[in-house]
Amino acid sequence: MRCLAHRGFAGEFAENTVGAVASAAEIADWVEVDVRRCGSGELVVVHDERVDRVTDASGEVAELSQAELAQLNVLGSGEGIPTLAEVLEVLPPSVGINVDLKENGLATDAVDVLGAHDGGVLVSSFDAGVLAEVTVLADYPRALLVEADPEERLARAADLNCTAIHPHWDICDERFVSQAHDANLTVNAWTIRDSVGAVSARNAGVDGFITDHSEFCAE
Repeated sequence: MRCLAHRGFAGEFAENTVGAVASAAEIADWVEVDVRRCGSGELVVVHDERVDRVTDASGEVAELSQAELAQLNVLGSGEGIPTLAEVLEVLPPSVGINVDLKENGLATDAVDVLGAHDGGVLVSSFDAGVLAEVTVLADYPRALLVEADPEERLARAADLNCTAIHPHWDICDERFVSQAHDANLTVNAWTIRDSVGAVSARNAGVDGFITDHSEFCAE
């Protein structure tokens, strides 16, 4: 079972930080991170549009500079919000990077930054348009994220020539996985946080877990 560390094993480490990525890379096959553009233009690794949930500060990521984001304290870790380039620096070539692009207009810079990683690269998004942007620029493998309308999204992933599809585990059954495999799509289920999700996804026949907890890497 392929193991993708969701936000650098968000259930164990301060999500999307350099420390989380470095620690997760010691265990996982791939590390998944979220990417946005900050106010000064750099690509930064953070899930939400705002910093409120993961820091003691408040504000829009798009309105804060990279220097300001670096000075924040993510979930008590003492680390700030990093750039994508900083995250890649601690990722060995033996571990793949799965970047979830959260916005339009990131593809050109993302492709440029990802060129520094000698290991595997997988670009994912809920937005088919974002994946189409990447397709024009580079031949990176792509994955469409799915949380509803699985059959329609499966067809869309095939139309985009994706190599993978990432469904939420609770919409992922044997029929879906079989259809995905027939379309030559790898299936990585998210987000595995407990044994209920792990058992359900495993029974459906998925290829990988996108998980918050390293214990599921042994599944």
